[in-house]
Order: sequence, then C-alpha cells, then structure tokens
Amino acid sequence: MIDGIETVEYGFESSAHKILPGAADYRCAVHDSDIKSGFSFYTDCGTITENVQIKDISVEENRVFNYSIMRPAGSRSAKKVIFFFHGFNEKDWKKYLPWAEALCKNTGRSIVLFPMAFHMQRAPKNWSDKREMFKLSGNRKKRYPNIVNSSLSNVAISMRLHSMPQRFVWSGLQTYYDVIQLITECREGRHPYIEKDFEFDIFAYSIGGFLSMILKLTDHRNYFSDSKVCMFCGGATFNRFSPVSKFILDSEANVALYSFLVEHVDRIMQKDKLLDHYINGDHPEGKVLHSMLDYHKMRDFRESLLKKYEDQFYAVTLKKDTVIPTVEVINTLKGAGRDISIRVDELDFDREYTHENPFPSAGSSGKQTDKDMELVFKKVSDFYNEY
Repeated sequence: MIDGIETVEYGFESSAHKILPGAADYRCAVHDSDIKSGFSFYTDCGTITENVQIKDISVEENRVFNYSIMRPAGSRSAKKVIFFFHGFNEKDWKKYLPWAEALCKNTGRSIVLFPMAFHMQRAPKNWSDKREMFKLSGNRKKRYPNIVNSSLSNVAISMRLHSMPQRFVWSGLQTYYDVIQLITECREGRHPYIEKDFEFDIFAYSIGGFLSMILKLTDHRNYFSDSKVCMFCGGATFNRFSPVSKFILDSEANVALYSFLVEHVDRIMQKDKLLDHYINGDHPEGKVLHSMLDYHKMRDFRESLLKKYEDQFYAVTLKKDTVIPTVEVINTLKGAGRDISIRVDELDFDREYTHENPFPSAGSSGKQTDKDMELVFKKVSDFYNEY
C-alpha cells in the first residue's frame, strides 16, 4: 500500500484468443459462420521452432493472465473507474505505476491496468530474457546488415511482426474484444469489485491511444457513449507513427508492417478471407481499425466519428516526441479541415526526454521531472473531473 492506495490483482481468461494465428479453421460466432484460415507461418525471419515464433493461439500467458486495479485503500467497490492502456512493446508496469497513482489520487477513481495482447504479463517470460534476446538480435543483425535499431529489447516483437505483420491486427482485435468482455462481465454483475452500473473513462499512452480510439469510435452496445478518452503521446493514424527505436521496433519490422497495413492491406484481404471478414465485413470494430491505418483512406468516415465525440477526447503531446509528433496528432484529431474541436495540448520540458521515456528516473533533473509529471496528470485529471 502506498499513501492510501492499494493494488489488487484479478484473473482474466480471454475468450477472443481463438481469432489468433495458429489454427486451421475459424468460426465467427457473431455471424454464425466458418472461415478457412489464410495464415501461413512465414519462416524467412524466424522459424516456428524458435521461442518467439510459436503459434499465437497456443500462448497460454496471453490467454489466461492477471490484471491489476489500483484503488483507494479500503474501498469495497468501484462505481467509477479509469481504464489505463500502455504503450507498444512494454514488458512491465514499473514506469506506469506513478502515473496510475497520480490519476487515482487526483480523481478518487480506481485505475484498471489492463495489458494488451502479447505485452506485459501476457508475453512469455523468455521474450524478456536478456541473454537470449541479445543472441537473437545479434543473429538478426548478421542476417540484415543494414538493419537499424535492432536491440535485445525489441527483437522478439520485431521478429514476430516482420514474419507475420497481420499479428498487429489480430492482437489488436483480441485486446479490443478482451476489453469488451471485461466491461460486459462488470455490467452483468460478475466482477467482485466493480459495480454493474459503473461509469468509466480511458487513459491511453502511445499505441494505447490507437486502441482507445477504436473502442470509443466503435462504441459497442453504447458502452462508451459517455466515456472520456485522454491520450498522452498518442492519437495519430498508424501511418503517421515513426516507431523505429531500440525500445519499439527495428527498421526491418517497421518496413514490413507499413507495407502490409498501409500499402497492400486491401489486396491482401482479397486473398485472406479471415482478415477480409473482420476488417471488410460486418464488424464495426474492424471498419474503424481500417480507418485508423492510413490518414488519407476513409478520412470522411473517421472524421465524422471524431466530430461526433469531439467533446470527449483530449490529447497531451510533447514537443520533442519524434515517434508520434504533435502535428500528426493534430492532423488526425482535428481533421484535415481543422473543423473538429478536440483539444490538443502540446507541452515541452526543460530537460531531456523521449517518447518512450517522458519522465526518466535517472539523471540530475529529478525534481523537475516530478513537477513535469504533476503538470501532465493535473491536466489529465482536470479533464476527467470536468462535468
């Protein structure tokens, strides 16, 4: 327990893991239809026998896991919560705990720290084995001599997305369905702590903003109609990210992902019936996801939804952020005609920082860093506390 705040873990079993790569046949329960798999495990970038190239559908840690709720100490139930979504290629919650604590203190709400598919506690532990990942990164650099920013921190996710870029879509959709599943369980009174008539908002950092926009704009069963969404260092379409970093993706994975999701996804869906069903078919969440891939495609559709919820979005960006720059967040959230009234606040700190680490714990500017973090989360909390 820290300063009147306690953290409790709850178990979760994902019902949506069945859409992941690795099966021969798939079934869409929504449409009561069977779909043949279009997947083939590509082996040029890593074989199925390597410990990072296992079949996604078989990763037990991703299917059954615990998530945490940070809450005011002694509270027996929660009527208001904030869902907290993290960034890309994250392996533990350490850097986020002070953020969640600030939100909990400033709003009095419980914070649900929910991990994305194949991230945090949902990834096999060996993907974080420094010795093993260093070896894989060395082999990857030999295979691709011109590779940029391959590291032990990003080699597992880079190999997986390089060999099968569609994993981005499937793990994203699984996470989307997992959040819906959790909300539904709460609404049905099956959560031991969250009340069935609870209200919730969303805080999302980096790629978490991508997920939060799909959730909000799809508004499944009107679950999200009254929810506010605050994005920190996020809010742009996928093709306006620059994720090549030792802590996010290497250059080879980024090229493969961009080629698949932006340049060729429409042609790929003509061959991949499963992908076509979820993205081009009668799945609203797939349509919204599709509209978030390329800034220029489906712009009218995307911007009409953003306009509808313009009072419920807020973004805080950082001037020196080169991964998701402020201008790209503004382009997406305010629209090409700048006729969407979503508030975007750009901040800058008088010290060194990066997108991946906006509040570094090491260095000589500790007090200033604390003040900067207080400023950010005061702005965020004020947004939630507005009525």
